[in-house]
Amino acid sequence: MTERENRLRAYRFQGPEWIPIAAGLPFLDWGSFGYDVRELESICLRHPILFPGFEPGTLARRHAEVPTLYPDLVAGRRYRDGWGCEWETLHTGMVGGVAVHPLDDWSAFEGLASPDPDREDGMRPLDWEALADGIRQAKSAGGFAACGLPHGHTFLRVQDLRGYVNLILDMADEEPKLARLLDQVTAFNLALVRRFIALSPDMITIAEDLGMQTSPMLSPEDFRRHIAPCYEILTRPIKDAGILVHEHSDGYVLPLLDDLIRTGGDVLNLQDLVNGIGNLAREAKGRVAIDLDIDRQDVTVRGTPGDIEDHIRQCVLALGSPAGGLSLVYQPWPPTPPANLDATFGAMERMCVEENPWR
Repeated sequence: MTERENRLRAYRFQGPEWIPIAAGLPFLDWGSFGYDVRELESICLRHPILFPGFEPGTLARRHAEVPTLYPDLVAGRRYRDGWGCEWETLHTGMVGGVAVHPLDDWSAFEGLASPDPDREDGMRPLDWEALADGIRQAKSAGGFAACGLPHGHTFLRVQDLRGYVNLILDMADEEPKLARLLDQVTAFNLALVRRFIALSPDMITIAEDLGMQTSPMLSPEDFRRHIAPCYEILTRPIKDAGILVHEHSDGYVLPLLDDLIRTGGDVLNLQDLVNGIGNLAREAKGRVAIDLDIDRQDVTVRGTPGDIEDHIRQCVLALGSPAGGLSLVYQPWPPTPPANLDATFGAMERMCVEENPWR
């Protein structure tokens, strides 16, 4: 069974042979954080299931590519996206924040122009021909092909434009201009979605963070009133085309879960400890495929390798099933100890592939 066939089976509850897993190191200068880059690369080489074809020098090469591929992730200079938001970051390879909100004052709204979907996704330039070639090549090689909207496509996009406090007050005040702004942002996103559908990927992603550590960033009522209708507009044509919808959100989002499922998510990328494994088993398991985001704040940073092994086992046993509906993804950040990276990668490979308890 190919990777593509197995992942499709997992997300469609059709009995995969193994639990799909993925991991990756951010495109940082790891040496500047006190790591031995050779040690990190040796760890990746020890885990060919997660890092097939990995070669020494990969981490340095990917970091060097950031200014070309991810110009918004370059420290020391501001980046202006297609909506006019100005971004800055402290560490090259790490997402920063918006320093200038173009619509901090509504007086600038009438002059707001949408980006050109033939040229960019609102955050970075797009090469549609290269994207199409990548999807074709992935499928022909038995790989799973996905593409999607830039992170922060709707709620976070209007937050980038207005600022968080302004946006929450707009919702509370039922500011009429907010509806017009959401319509404009959604029209641009829908234009991108239609172009993605034409490429026939296996899955289209619509990722943005809606949660904080202990609560969503907006009330369920505000999400349902202002944001969920935008999601439905974007996901309906994807599902009509028979393509999977992958929705991502960091943070605690359990109060939004029913609406996230209702608005079209076939696969939800949710964080484990923030939401609670037991809560996810009770509220989400079987209703939607869970692409579980493995903790990068607590157990994998401060725990022992044994703690990590126990955590991965709990995730698999609590959320997996013979029918599928589970995948695991892990992206560690400093200051995670190298031994804990190794332990997490190893536990994921053993529990999900080599010793999958559900097969």
